[in-house]
Amino acid sequence: MKKADRNIKVMGIVNLTPDSYFAPSRAASTRAFLHRVETLLDEGADIIDVGAVSTRPGAAPVTVEEEWGRIAAALDAFAKAFPGTALSVDTTSAEIVSRCCEVLGRGIVVNDISAGEDDERMLGLVGRLGLRYVAMHKRGDPRSMQSLCDYDDVTEDVLRYFEDFGRRAAAEGVEDWILDPGFGFAKSVEQNYELLRSLDRFGATGRELLIGISRKSFIYKPLGLGPEDVLDQTQALHLEALRLGADILRVHDVASACRTVKIYRMLEGNS
Repeated sequence: MKKADRNIKVMGIVNLTPDSYFAPSRAASTRAFLHRVETLLDEGADIIDVGAVSTRPGAAPVTVEEEWGRIAAALDAFAKAFPGTALSVDTTSAEIVSRCCEVLGRGIVVNDISAGEDDERMLGLVGRLGLRYVAMHKRGDPRSMQSLCDYDDVTEDVLRYFEDFGRRAAAEGVEDWILDPGFGFAKSVEQNYELLRSLDRFGATGRELLIGISRKSFIYKPLGLGPEDVLDQTQALHLEALRLGADILRVHDVASACRTVKIYRMLEGNS
């Protein structure tokens, strides 16, 4: 079990997409983007995570130019309005990463839901530039992933996946990488909860652990609700994830998540 006084971070989500599953996370203009970023920072976010491609189940793919068209102006505005603020770019495209670095430099974090599998150039670029990198487990793409949930043992299979990824990353010079088990991606409702119950086993990898479970369907569907209805249940699972070793919470609701982190520290006697 990881120490309770570890440096836990809250990552606030901003979606530059018209179809991400939780509407309040979307920013349809640069002005709306800056307002949401300012709000998340005021609420206590340590990192801002910006994405321009929806990865919800069934989402259609977009071209690199369409992705860049959504994100370019926002990044330029971010650099001017929030210098020195930690930024994570949620993309599977090495070209997008390269362009982001031209605007913001090499201080960005790359949040890649494909762990380098969707773009064969990604890991080599990240290694050459020395970027921090989030590697997430998934299978298939948003249109196929929910049909790819056949595991012998979901926790064992995901652990083995990251053992293999670690070798691939080392071969490409990627040293500073964060592990994301990929909740909601090619996992059934039951498998998501099984993975969460076993979260402490990922601590043995020695990697920081990022958890992205905020308002996801494995929370709201069993309750017969929608994503807008499960803030309380999300925080309950965040608390359990922290207890089992999560280092970074990727969230829609920063203020609530920060309060959950504080409650966790009080429970562990580290207030």
